[in-house]
Amino acid sequence: MQAVERALRQNWERLFSYARRLAGNRDVAADLLQSCAMKALSAQPPAEEAQIRAWLFTILRNAWIDEHRRGQVSARAEAGDAEERPWRYDDRLIATITVRQALDRLEPPHREVLELVELAGFKYAEAAAILGVPVGTIMSRLSRARLALLAAIEGGNLRALATRRHQAS
Repeated sequence: MQAVERALRQNWERLFSYARRLAGNRDVAADLLQSCAMKALSAQPPAEEAQIRAWLFTILRNAWIDEHRRGQVSARAEAGDAEERPWRYDDRLIATITVRQALDRLEPPHREVLELVELAGFKYAEAAAILGVPVGTIMSRLSRARLALLAAIEGGNLRALATRRHQAS
């Protein structure tokens, strides 16, 4: 139990980021993460502490799949944190927005493997365990996902973000 609590604390931000990418909505992601924590705290964790992190991500992914299958996950995506910050023509911000939008255009298997390996920092074997596929499948999906991401970025057709401008009367 203590190992699970410690792993939850250490990986809370990464888990939330992954949940947000899966759900596309901050509120749904928070609900998924809470569900993940409740399931993890009430379940028997893996014997080795090194496996607990991947186990938590697996629980989160399975919770999302369950919710998605029940039709409780909304399809609308939140514009994200970039919209909440003032626009400063920052190249890093523009790159972040571009990559987020390109990720949204990828097929779910490609997006998922990129999020686990590139964004969450999992090793190939860990990502394979989370997704329940062989390591070779992770490697080939990752290769194709990287190419698809580059094509989505280079291909343009990325939509402009909605703005929240308040007009003074």
